[in-house]
Amino acid sequence: MPNIYLSPSTQEFNPYIDGGNEEYYMNLIADAMEPYLYASGINFTRNTPQMTAASSIAASNAVNYDLHLALHSNATGAADGSRRGTEVYYYPTSVEGKRAAEIIANNLKMIYPLPSLVRTIPTTSLGEVRRTRAPSVLIEFAYHDNREDANWIRNNIDLIAQNVVLSLCDFFGIPFRTPWN
Repeated sequence: MPNIYLSPSTQEFNPYIDGGNEEYYMNLIADAMEPYLYASGINFTRNTPQMTAASSIAASNAVNYDLHLALHSNATGAADGSRRGTEVYYYPTSVEGKRAAEIIANNLKMIYPLPSLVRTIPTTSLGEVRRTRAPSVLIEFAYHDNREDANWIRNNIDLIAQNVVLSLCDFFGIPFRTPWN
């Protein structure tokens, strides 16, 4: 059975436009993923909101996981919140991280409203990608300071969760199952 470390954002200080924050919504996605992970036979360990990125990395590195999966949303940094899109990060020399990122991005293109804005990006600057022993992927689902993107996340929690678990099943070469099968 595949074994992943599931790491939803612990960044409660990143506010969403119109209310809520990154930690809250990424934990909703992780919550929604759990029944699909169980049904599909993917074991997981999950961080907690009380943890930090550093303690999540340490917990991930304490066990030999098949994949470290970080769930985040992005911010434009611009006053107008005009940026949109999905970014899936992986470590440049990680063959398996890149393969997982590409599968996840390709599947997210099917549900994100602007598929041309879904892309994979190699990085050495994100700790949850650079410092984990397991192959790792960090998903920035959309821009939480852009009203359309923030509402897309809010209105599609379960769809996003299903899509990511489907991607994990593709990555591990196992069938995707719903809790209702």
